[in-house]
Amino acid sequence: MNKLIKSTGLTRRHTLALGGAALATPFLASTALGASEFRILAWEGYADDTWVKEFEKTNGVSTNIVYVGSVDEMFAKMQGSKGADFDVVSFDTSAFDRYLSADLLQPIDLSKVPNAANIMPSFSNVEAIIRDGEQYGAPFTWGSLAMIYDKDAFSAPPESWEVMWDPAHTQQLIALDDANNSIVLAAMVLGLPDPFNLSDAEFDLVKAKLIAQKQVLLTYYAGFDEGVSIFANSGVKAMFSMGEAQLQPLIDKGVNAALHIPKEGAIGWLDCWTISKGAQDVDLAHAWIDVCLKNSVGQHLTEAYGYGNATDPAVNEAANMTYSDQLVWLATPEDFEKRVAVWNEVKAAS
Repeated sequence: MNKLIKSTGLTRRHTLALGGAALATPFLASTALGASEFRILAWEGYADDTWVKEFEKTNGVSTNIVYVGSVDEMFAKMQGSKGADFDVVSFDTSAFDRYLSADLLQPIDLSKVPNAANIMPSFSNVEAIIRDGEQYGAPFTWGSLAMIYDKDAFSAPPESWEVMWDPAHTQQLIALDDANNSIVLAAMVLGLPDPFNLSDAEFDLVKAKLIAQKQVLLTYYAGFDEGVSIFANSGVKAMFSMGEAQLQPLIDKGVNAALHIPKEGAIGWLDCWTISKGAQDVDLAHAWIDVCLKNSVGQHLTEAYGYGNATDPAVNEAANMTYSDQLVWLATPEDFEKRVAVWNEVKAAS
């Protein structure tokens, strides 16, 4: 994707709030809620004036929007009132088990969401958002944790993620410091059947694979800007990236960078709209989701933020984001604490 991504502060993907990493403060403090307000809990950019005003005018309501800075903060706000403080909330597929286990959501009636017909085929049957035949999420926007590589260093895009283990590139590779995502990627490279549900034997294979990778890496990086800076200034050839939003900053720094999905695929994040169990007006919640699934909303998400959208394939194609069907959508792992422990063992290995 070779286009400028606008920034309006700390956006959804700049946080990379996957696997429970929390930030201390929200984007916007909540104001006192009134009974006539429609209450939205979301990431910045997901409730833009462009469609909020249309929704308010069409439905004769005002909105109260609360932005958050991490997945943990979002869950805490919902759990604190058992969902009664919000009508709709948007989060990614990895969190559905958490919300459903806490009984914080109710199913979506797609017959009340005409624009659900716009949802692209690659998002039409996402296992994580369906329980007992009922759908709890409406796919909205997406992105990848893809490979970014320097085109000057390779004659062709690397065919496999195994390039991130290749001794020929020792000290010229960097990887994201993230327990869950690193383990998922290693499991994908190993060809394990379910990278989110590993047996003890599979954990041993993944751990050995990641320790082997550590021998060739220059370093792990912990944040969006840090990854861009190290790549641009340290002769890096390729990295396990935080996604599309890192590409343009690298190009701006003079790197002949490209984003690539190798043959094993890549991790994908897919944010969905959901209806709170405590929604005051379920019909209004469906009306909100319907507005968010308009093609014009998808176009804005892609053109303003560089996110993929779930409804307008032509806009995705114009942004070179045509690979959603090559992504493995995040799901809740079998034991997050174990993954952190294994990751710490990898980083501590000599």
